[in-house]
Amino acid sequence: MPLSAWLARLETISPREIDLGLDRVARVLERLELPPAETVFHVAGTNGKGSSVAMLESLQRARGARVGCYTSPHILLYNERIRIDGIDASDQQIVSAFERIEEVREGEELTYFEFGTLAALIVFADAGVDTQVLEIGMGGRLDAVNAVEPTAGLITNVGLDHCAWLGEDVETIAFEKAGIMRPGKIAVFGSHDVPKSVTDHAATIGARLLTAGRDFDWDVAADSWSWQGREVTLDELRLPALVGEHQVANAAGVLALLEASGMKDLLKAEIINRTLSRVQLDGRIQTIDAATCWIVDVAHNPDAAAALAKGLEPQADGEKTIAILGMLDDKDVEGVVAHLHDEIDYWIAVAADSPRTIPADELARRIANASDTACLVADSVEVAMARAEELAGPHDRVLVTGSFYLVGPALDRLYSRR
Repeated sequence: MPLSAWLARLETISPREIDLGLDRVARVLERLELPPAETVFHVAGTNGKGSSVAMLESLQRARGARVGCYTSPHILLYNERIRIDGIDASDQQIVSAFERIEEVREGEELTYFEFGTLAALIVFADAGVDTQVLEIGMGGRLDAVNAVEPTAGLITNVGLDHCAWLGEDVETIAFEKAGIMRPGKIAVFGSHDVPKSVTDHAATIGARLLTAGRDFDWDVAADSWSWQGREVTLDELRLPALVGEHQVANAAGVLALLEASGMKDLLKAEIINRTLSRVQLDGRIQTIDAATCWIVDVAHNPDAAAALAKGLEPQADGEKTIAILGMLDDKDVEGVVAHLHDEIDYWIAVAADSPRTIPADELARRIANASDTACLVADSVEVAMARAEELAGPHDRVLVTGSFYLVGPALDRLYSRR
């Protein structure tokens, strides 16, 4: 079967789209008998995981490592989820991995995400990578990636997201993310706001927890930043290519992970400046200039929306921002709108490309109530984009945000115009 047919089939194997638990994956992983990688980094957290993975990948490659990265969800193509040395896996590599999983599955009802996780591990083993950087999909403790034993882990931050599965408060969600920790192994927490459940769990199991503000820290100036670790201090670093002050926090956590993992040879200003200035990632306050200025960002929870609002350049008097918003039904629409509404002049609601999307008319009602501003309804991404272009003047901009499942189709259309 071609990859497209496989992906459609994977959606039918498990009766549930999300079914947290390690037992199914662990059993199939044992049957696959894959050789372990020399180094395995887990990256968990509410926001910043994809950016942190990309930075960690680039710095590992700078030391000559052969690196396999697994992230989710994808933006344009499924192949983006599995990459080796910065190159997406081919259809044939992924299909071959799916076929091997099917040979040993023995009736296990693997979810779409679990199949993809196992496929990534097979592709990495076949390619002989020595370093794996694995993004936790949801939570940590029961996420499929956690069936793989890590060398060390990074938790970027903890906020309210996926509450239906992880818990209704930060401490409960943080406990789930702390599940990536291992006794005696390094775990870095990348935010200054460290939940008590993280420190308590680390103490209970004997993990080597490093936290921002105690074991490492950073400062941001107008056009540079500095980093202080336990043994290394770096001043006058160039800002990362990824836009926003939150990306400096992501970079700081990555550097702390490298220092604690004994990779201090990478902690040189020239290496960090050269490497992080080249990291590019679709959908992270990404600007695409055309007849209209487009900004796309995958922010889908209140903390991410706050970072997005802070990262947007202020508009001059009279210049407008039109926002196209699409969100899934487990997301905090009102929390996202609360952080963005001061930046937005017009709202357009559209359904994201997912079975779990909020219908556009319901989303528009919630946006209008939360922002006290009228919200237009669009029947499709194409219609939303066309309407936004009609509203935008020569110096205005259009923001597309709220979900990977909206940003992906929007970017696909923007790239096709080039």
